[in-house]
Amino acid sequence: MEFRPRRTVLYLPAANARAIEKARTLPADTVILDLEDAVAPDAKDDARTAAVAAVAGGWDGREVAIRVNGLGTEWAAADFAAAAASSANLLVVPKVNSAAEALEAVKLAGGKPVWAMIETPRGIQQVDAIADVPGVEALVAGFADLTKELRAKPGPDRLPLLYAASRILNAARAAGKMAFDGVYTDIRDVAGLEREAKQAVELGYDGKTCVHPDQLEIVNRLFSPSAAEIETAEGMIAAYEAALADGKGIATYKGRMVEVLHVAEARRLLAIAEATARAG
Repeated sequence: MEFRPRRTVLYLPAANARAIEKARTLPADTVILDLEDAVAPDAKDDARTAAVAAVAGGWDGREVAIRVNGLGTEWAAADFAAAAASSANLLVVPKVNSAAEALEAVKLAGGKPVWAMIETPRGIQQVDAIADVPGVEALVAGFADLTKELRAKPGPDRLPLLYAASRILNAARAAGKMAFDGVYTDIRDVAGLEREAKQAVELGYDGKTCVHPDQLEIVNRLFSPSAAEIETAEGMIAAYEAALADGKGIATYKGRMVEVLHVAEARRLLAIAEATARAG
């Protein structure tokens, strides 16, 4: 299966037609048209109609999602029905707190993949079971809401959130699913965004959610393999293949032992590099 990059996941208010038209030309791997936090209660119906119309075409192969309002809200039934019947590639569901809620979301999604947002203490406690639900394709960290509920005061290192970040990532990997880091809300703080995105890369996240077009370049760059990483991956594969040809099961590359698990990761990195090069 061809790898599809999802380095940048950009939220857009579904009611903002101008922002949506601009997004059709932006270098975001995935675009989420938001019906939840970005839309006022009295604008929900119009935003839903606009989102369904917007996902119908003009995205040049880009992945497009609709974030519905959460289960139990007065808008959820209409949102799920409209999004499930739309041309959206997937549904993003906020504040998923249990496997039962994830199962309900998958059922209402009508066969479309579900990205479950984990943004409450209860969601963190239940994240393993949520990730295991068939039809849940990814977990999305919602650290803004989680920070509020925890009454945490994270600094630049996000130390109070690292437990939750690791729980989300571990649950996703154990279930063979994707995981996406939360948003960085200070759109003017370029250094802060870079620091946080680097941390997400180091933790192992697949990509990062974004709230402004100016964030895309930095996040795309940091979640793309560097030239040095590509060179190392190619060298490790070549060294291992040469060792196999000599009847050996282990190789070395620049003093570093290379086993089959390292080769598998090197091949994954090269597939990512090829896909991200195509995406730009």
